[in-house]
Amino acid sequence: MISKLAFVSAEASIGENVIVEPFSTIYEDVVIGARTKIHPNVSIYPGTRIGEDCEIFPGAVIGVIPQDLKFEGEYTTVEIGNNTVIRECVTIHRGTKDKWKTSIGNNCLLMTYVHVAHDCQIGNNVILASYVGLSGHVQIDDFAILEGTVVAQQFVHIGSHTFIGGASLVRKDIPPFIKAAREPLTFIGVNAVGLRRRGYSDEQVKEIEDIYRMLYIQNNNISKGIEAIKENMADTAIRKLILNFVEGSDKGIIRGMV
Repeated sequence: MISKLAFVSAEASIGENVIVEPFSTIYEDVVIGARTKIHPNVSIYPGTRIGEDCEIFPGAVIGVIPQDLKFEGEYTTVEIGNNTVIRECVTIHRGTKDKWKTSIGNNCLLMTYVHVAHDCQIGNNVILASYVGLSGHVQIDDFAILEGTVVAQQFVHIGSHTFIGGASLVRKDIPPFIKAAREPLTFIGVNAVGLRRRGYSDEQVKEIEDIYRMLYIQNNNISKGIEAIKENMADTAIRKLILNFVEGSDKGIIRGMV
């Protein structure tokens, strides 16, 4: 299953039924899980861990050292979960001593020319469309979707089930369950369609809409919105998730509609 025209280090760990096509290079200290397919002209560098049933397309470069001048050669990794697809010319860099790893979860799709910088932490079922660029230390939670050419500044946190419109610049944190677009990046509503597709009930979607109405529309600042939510909304798991995100944001969250 490994082409004679590929280079695979004897010190790499290759699972059962892995396919490695011609002219790909897999260095030492690489682990690749069962049934993963590596297309031609892929480069996988030391410290890379790839799960089972993944597919990596031509031109992808995974596990190179970070573009961080503070990097001092410390041992760090890239860790990719199961059933994740990495399309053509994606680049994923190793971590630094901040997180010690760059991680991507299960069932993710990284489309062409995506860049994932050092110490990014990407959850499960995340979609990054073509030309998305993530600076270092970005956190993206489960089921987030970033459309094409979205660029995220370092250290931002993008919540679960968010949808970010194409060509957006992410400079602030984006709370869970919402849609964001425009320049500067703005809350434009709840991601109701996506939530229902993933099994959220109409009652749960309405609760989320009510919370964000209080946070972004009915109050003229975030602090007053938080107070209104605590006073008027039941203490549910959804409320806790949203408030924990908003109150725990170091960079502050994106603005509401003007």
